Amino acid sequence: MAGALLWRGPAPPLSARPNMAAAGGGRRALLPLPVPLPVPLPLLLPVLLPVLLAAAAAARLYRPGHDPLTVLTAGSVRPALLNSSTAWVVQFYSSSCGHCIAFAPTWRALAGDVKDWEPAIRLGVLDCGEEENYESCKEYGIHFYPTFRYFKAFTKQFTTGENYQAGADREPQTVRQKMIDFLQNHSQEVRPPACPPLDPVWSSDITSLFDKNSHHYTAIVFESNSSYLGREVILDLSQYENLVVRRALNSDKAFLEKLGVPSVPSCYLIHPNGSHGLINNLKPLRSFFSSYLKSLPGVRKKLLLPLQLPAQEDKEEGTETKVWKEFDKSKLYMADLESGLHFLLRVELATHKTLEGAELKTFKDFVTISAKLFPGRQPVVKLLETLQEWLVSLPLDKIPYDAILDLVNNKMRISGISLTKKVQWVGCQGSRPELRGYSCSLWKLFHTLTVQAALRPKALINTGLEDNPQVVLQVMRRYIQHFFGCKACAQHFEEMAKESMDSVKTLDRAVLWLWEKHNVVNNRLAGDLTEDPKFPKVQWPTPDICPACHEEIKGLHSWNEEQVLQFLKSHYNSDNILYKYTESQTDSSDPEQGDTREGKDKNLLKNPGGNRENKLQDKENSVDSGFKGLEKPRGNPGAVQGSGKNSVASVNLREVRQAVSFLGIGFSNIDMSLCVILYVASSLFLMIMYFFFRMRSKRWKVKYYRPAV
Repeated sequence: MAGALLWRGPAPPLSARPNMAAAGGGRRALLPLPVPLPVPLPLLLPVLLPVLLAAAAAARLYRPGHDPLTVLTAGSVRPALLNSSTAWVVQFYSSSCGHCIAFAPTWRALAGDVKDWEPAIRLGVLDCGEEENYESCKEYGIHFYPTFRYFKAFTKQFTTGENYQAGADREPQTVRQKMIDFLQNHSQEVRPPACPPLDPVWSSDITSLFDKNSHHYTAIVFESNSSYLGREVILDLSQYENLVVRRALNSDKAFLEKLGVPSVPSCYLIHPNGSHGLINNLKPLRSFFSSYLKSLPGVRKKLLLPLQLPAQEDKEEGTETKVWKEFDKSKLYMADLESGLHFLLRVELATHKTLEGAELKTFKDFVTISAKLFPGRQPVVKLLETLQEWLVSLPLDKIPYDAILDLVNNKMRISGISLTKKVQWVGCQGSRPELRGYSCSLWKLFHTLTVQAALRPKALINTGLEDNPQVVLQVMRRYIQHFFGCKACAQHFEEMAKESMDSVKTLDRAVLWLWEKHNVVNNRLAGDLTEDPKFPKVQWPTPDICPACHEEIKGLHSWNEEQVLQFLKSHYNSDNILYKYTESQTDSSDPEQGDTREGKDKNLLKNPGGNRENKLQDKENSVDSGFKGLEKPRGNPGAVQGSGKNSVASVNLREVRQAVSFLGIGFSNIDMSLCVILYVASSLFLMIMYFFFRMRSKRWKVKYYRPAV
């Protein structure tokens, strides 16, 4: 059930909705659900795996050298936009955003349509879903995807550009017209040199061209004031020599009658020998006018130098190919959950420079429920707890994101907290890089939180969020509304929430509500461009992993909700989490330690509330984040100790950890340096004041000294 947070269009018709009439006692009838035939995976892997890896290496929404646009990166975006001789329209997108994927064919088609406009205005793209581009997108203030920005030519200083003003209308014709408006808004000093004049000419200017020899053709497009056709044809022909294209308005009716122009738009052609006349037999369309003018004798395309961008490191396709990770779809992988938290805290949240008001309240509540309910490893849970305590202790209406990032990155070197700094999709990996990924992990994260809230109803006591069965759903709803990158997806999720979230009265019902809505999304996106062909969007759980969840009533498939609830509580329970592919395993240099770490991680989760019930024990047993090993389970104080050298090494390691814990109480090297500097400065100040008053006292005594008579 790893879908994207996407939902398009109105609610499904009644005939397509779940049939409740034939259901009874927690069962809902649906349309017949085909049971997939078992396929021997070992037989298919040798055939499918090379194909999938090859597709993953080559697949991107936009490919440099193949698509008729400029693919920008973190290293090339600033040099390309600063002091450029052309204007730019840049789409900031995320390769994991469903709407970005759906819009990619339209953007490519638009780029091909205006390819001849490149000397005046260029189309570019920057993938904010790529790790190397995170900081660049943050600098440009990108909050949602896709975001379109205009950049003027010859910009001397860094700017975040001008926002696209047409709202949700992203049809190619509308975008073309906005591009023309943007070009005309340039002042004369910064207008791109290759941009031809787009303003209309007067009747007298046209008359002066008649019966005069010239070295080129002159085409006049007569049109109404609201028409863009003439300007589009002018830009279409801007790269062609021996031809000049101008536009004129139809305001001078007498002049049009004199030239024999019956209607607009029309094209009037002046030949190099001075003869002139109306071009007949042409439909009043841009493509007809442009094609005819390009076919005139002697009209040919100019040779232009390509755009020079900073050279990028040549990476072989094989090095970019990520190895496919085998996984069990009946299990939950901690690598997916931790990667989702990493992306959420370091990438998605980074689009907001400051958190205040409703955004700050939403983030605080999200951190609170995550700190109390996330069934993660101790370093991650402790990070969430530290972040939650810090947010609660700050009586501020605004918090800069950089302060949050410093704590997430553990700049204060607090002992025993850490979070992976890279994505490692396992159950959420897609057959192509832009499919599944973060949106899948976000679904899994909130499913896990709803289940944990139902399994541990007292976990949120004294947080201000207790006694509310909708608490996780409401936090999810507000988080998606304020922070989720796909704005259209957030609107669609809000529509689903308004429709039925208020009907949730119990924690178990909250688990089922999110499951139902996820299946609604899967049903809507089945066959969509965002669907991964290797992981089709089907109703989940499928019969092969939960046979008891499926029944038939009067020949129709139905869900047994009691069994579904039981399955969800089992699937998203901490006992069903695997720690394969987590960062501590993949990066560990100690193979023996790596072999046993999964078992240690599972022991850490036997008592998920233990780290909240005994803070003193937590501090005594905490492990510095610089160590790759994880702490021993808190619930097992009598673990067997090693002997001989192993015992000595264990004692030494414990002493080092205690020293690190003592020094890592929350002060960085900079903080300690500042303390020393302030101490020395205050000491010097006190000494200076002491000598000043001492000298002043001596002078006073000399001045007012009275010798005895």
